[in-house]
Amino acid sequence: MGTDPFKTEASPWIRRFAPLVRQGGAVLDVACGGGRHSRLFLDRGHPVTAVDRDIAQARLADGALRIEADLENGAPWPLAGRRFAGVVVTNYLWRPLFPHLLDSLEAGGALLYETFALGNESFGRPRNPDHLLGRGELLDLARGLTVVAFEDGIEDGRKVVQRLAAVNGAGPAAL
Repeated sequence: MGTDPFKTEASPWIRRFAPLVRQGGAVLDVACGGGRHSRLFLDRGHPVTAVDRDIAQARLADGALRIEADLENGAPWPLAGRRFAGVVVTNYLWRPLFPHLLDSLEAGGALLYETFALGNESFGRPRNPDHLLGRGELLDLARGLTVVAFEDGIEDGRKVVQRLAAVNGAGPAAL
């Protein structure tokens, strides 16, 4: 499940921690959906690579390098060897990608991740536990990174989410 292609405003979490991404550094927007986070980083002067299985929906990512790829079909990671100053993932979870996401971070690169967690099934979709993070799972993912911020809980009484902002290496100089 990628980002809702009809949302146009960037997530407040991603906007808040976008300054962690090195100025002018390349950004990878995974499961970009409509391209709302691609647009945020393009507007901030970053080159963006946007990946989704239906890249035609990424209308807000105009100006990004758009790659159509089904990340869940067992095909090789389409960005092997590429490094990014920022990796952004929202409303998407495919656990086999975790090693690729971490490997895609350059030294000092920021991982900004936000998606649904266990308990969300009480509020709506997604309900499948394969698409819901376990308690603290993003912290486990970030082992080896410097965690800048982490949230795990119910938001607005309507969904359960986890959010992470982490840096590959020493913490940020300033926020």
